[in-house]
Amino acid sequence: MLAILGGLGAAVMWATTTICSSRSSRTIPASSVLAWVMVVGLVVTLPALVATGVPAGVDLGILAWLAVAGIGNVLGLLLEYAGLSIGKVGVVAPIASTEGAIAAIIAVAAGETLATGAIAMLAVIAVGVVLAGLITDPHGEELAAGDSPQVRSSGRRRRSRAAVLAVGAAVAFGISLYAAGRVSLDLPVAWVLLPPRLVGVVAIAIPLALASRLRFSREVASLLVVSGIAEVLGFVSFVVGARHGIAIAAVLGSQFAALAAIAAFLFFGERLRRVQIAGVCAIAVGVAVLSVLRA
Repeated sequence: MLAILGGLGAAVMWATTTICSSRSSRTIPASSVLAWVMVVGLVVTLPALVATGVPAGVDLGILAWLAVAGIGNVLGLLLEYAGLSIGKVGVVAPIASTEGAIAAIIAVAAGETLATGAIAMLAVIAVGVVLAGLITDPHGEELAAGDSPQVRSSGRRRRSRAAVLAVGAAVAFGISLYAAGRVSLDLPVAWVLLPPRLVGVVAIAIPLALASRLRFSREVASLLVVSGIAEVLGFVSFVVGARHGIAIAAVLGSQFAALAAIAAFLFFGERLRRVQIAGVCAIAVGVAVLSVLRA
């Protein structure tokens, strides 16, 4: 049951991060958004690190998995934010959300066992996640009546590029989630949280600051803070859930796409269609059945 709750908690937090970052990345560059999110995350994580102290028994294997988790998470966020800066939440989020399926496949390939019923429900949830995020606004920019062929062609290129960036983000996230899940039983949660934020600050924030390319805007300051905190809380929730099942926590965490798509409809006017409603229903049924099976 904790794997389910951890995955759902991660989904809520990551959806919050996605929505906030989608607005921030249209005001300042995606690299600057990532830098500030990592800085906020590191500040939030440091007190927990001090409180837990340095863990014992950390070997090269654990350090390697931590490095993979950190680099994968930062790379995934950078690609996702770049995609959100040029594409819609309803396009980028569902593609990036396949991270859960990728992590689950890696976990099963590595030997994690799941009952047939649980595998079936995870498949239903994964399909629902993708369907729930498929938003196409017939009155939006892609079909604007007055657009010239050049403008339409440029719009198609932007959407294609956003989709490619989202695919890259999904792969990086999936690998990162699995790596984090692997070390979640060996280390305190705070130390599993550290690598992505440390990599982000050292490899992104500091170089941008030294090159005078770290951008900031008061207009999105609150969004950056919320993104940083929510990203950490989502990772905490996932790590707790992964201790009881990496595959389940990963797939349920990918529900952030459905939640982000619904929020995009409510706050930004991205239209909901029947296929998305079907996806949300599939997720609800899958989660309910899975909860019964795991209980």
